[in-house]
Amino acid sequence: MPTAFMSADSLPLRGIKVLELSHMIMGPAAGLVLADLGAEVIKVEPIEGDRTRRLRGSGSGYFPVFNRNKQSLAVDLKSPEGQQIVRDLALRSDMLVENFRDGGLDQYGLDYASLAEQNPGLIYVSLKGFLSGPYKNRTALDEVVQMMGGLAYINGGDGTPQRVAASVNDILGGTFGVVGALAALQERHATGKGRHVRSGLFENNLLLVAQFIAQFQLTGQAPRPMGAERRPPWGVYDIFDTADGRVFVAVVGDAQWRNFAERFLPPEWGSDPRLATAVDREAARPWLVPGVAEILKHWKTAELCAALEAANLSYGPIRQPHELLDDEHLQARGALIPTRLPGGGEISAAALPIEFDGQKVGKRLDPPMQGGQNADILASLGMDAARIQALRDAGVIGT
Repeated sequence: MPTAFMSADSLPLRGIKVLELSHMIMGPAAGLVLADLGAEVIKVEPIEGDRTRRLRGSGSGYFPVFNRNKQSLAVDLKSPEGQQIVRDLALRSDMLVENFRDGGLDQYGLDYASLAEQNPGLIYVSLKGFLSGPYKNRTALDEVVQMMGGLAYINGGDGTPQRVAASVNDILGGTFGVVGALAALQERHATGKGRHVRSGLFENNLLLVAQFIAQFQLTGQAPRPMGAERRPPWGVYDIFDTADGRVFVAVVGDAQWRNFAERFLPPEWGSDPRLATAVDREAARPWLVPGVAEILKHWKTAELCAALEAANLSYGPIRQPHELLDDEHLQARGALIPTRLPGGGEISAAALPIEFDGQKVGKRLDPPMQGGQNADILASLGMDAARIQALRDAGVIGT
């Protein structure tokens, strides 16, 4: 069996240089994907560092999760010297990733048009709240677009929208930015020219709720919020109490129903004409689901899961996120990456959910201290130690 992780010299984006001017989650998530795939990513931060470094509570995991495999340059972007440093790096880069407000980088000469004039092969990835249209210049956050885009409604209860806890639009929006960047990179092989790629939170959210929009168009019925009384299209598609926990059980086809009925239900249920088809079983939910619940509540969770797996049925024990640290599947092949935090401490961070020939892409660098690679990055631009020290003394770069 091959090792769990690919070697650095076999990563698919090795040799690609990326300049990341971003903060919070959407931009760093895009940079993470590129960095994990082998690109050399330089993260440009303010002198005091990306503000997610200082978040606490539910925000405390942002920086260590989304910033591995990157180098850090801490620079005062408002100073002419700092702007020139970043421009010089951009002109040597294959990609630039940014999630500033529209036009926010223009004043520094770091807009796409200015950079592409000197670096026509540059792929410039802008991660925004909205794509082109009337909302283009609005600011947005993941939760904002969840609310206005129907995701919070469909995830909530009657009249009470509830955001999806994970930053789904930030992470997927950043990932779609990478998809666009890689498409542009492929095109550049033929044309030699880059592209300005944009990815939007709101449009990402649209994709997430597209099935519910289609449901309304096809049936004339708006979907009920998931937190209200659920009405899934299958007879058994529910969370069931066990003797010592809870398990989600999904029985979604006729063959699965026969397996489920044979192994878990009284014999007469398997031949009951009221349960003959998926449509019949959906109509029978008012009595079918309580009946199944009464049977399954006597099972121990581990025994029920083993029996469901033996029957080739879909199931999932109900767990909290931190319980995944002990998951045997995730532990077996490097899905959880030990990560050293700047200043000390360690967490287990998620690897990208990708394999190449059975191997994952892993960690080459822990999340950096702000400005941790200042000297090396500036030396790559031809600056000597005296010049670098002068920039530190002038407050252009961090110490």
